[in-house]
Amino acid sequence: MLIINVKDGESIDRALKRYKRKHRNVGVIKQLRKRKEFTKPSVQRRNEILKAKYRNEKDQETGM
Repeated sequence: MLIINVKDGESIDRALKRYKRKHRNVGVIKQLRKRKEFTKPSVQRRNEILKAKYRNEKDQETGM
């Protein structure tokens, strides 16, 4: 559970912005999506390799 202390004189909008940033950095949504279904370790490793290959090809295109 995330706790945001609103400081004296701080607007609600600013506190909400801090909450959203903290929520995004914690990665709650990412964890929920990952836990939604089980993927075998071999499939997960294959996906990592394919992603790395794709990133490498993209880097080669842009000349990095």
